[in-house]
Amino acid sequence: MQEIIVNLAISADEYLKNYQNPRINVSTTSVDGRRVHFPANILQPFVSRNGVHGRFCIRFDEKGKYQAIERC
Repeated sequence: MQEIIVNLAISADEYLKNYQNPRINVSTTSVDGRRVHFPANILQPFVSRNGVHGRFCIRFDEKGKYQAIERC
């Protein structure tokens, strides 16, 4: 299984305005400099009243299919 690590700082207002739709993708840069895109709905368990903040490990299979996300 492969892994990408990203640091996110998304305010609650920004999340509600831009990422609440499950068809929307988050676009960011991983800690190793790669540009990554992933469905915003995988962040749902981590949304608080302050938004989504922290370092996350996103795991995917050899074909690039999402498998899991967790704080790291």
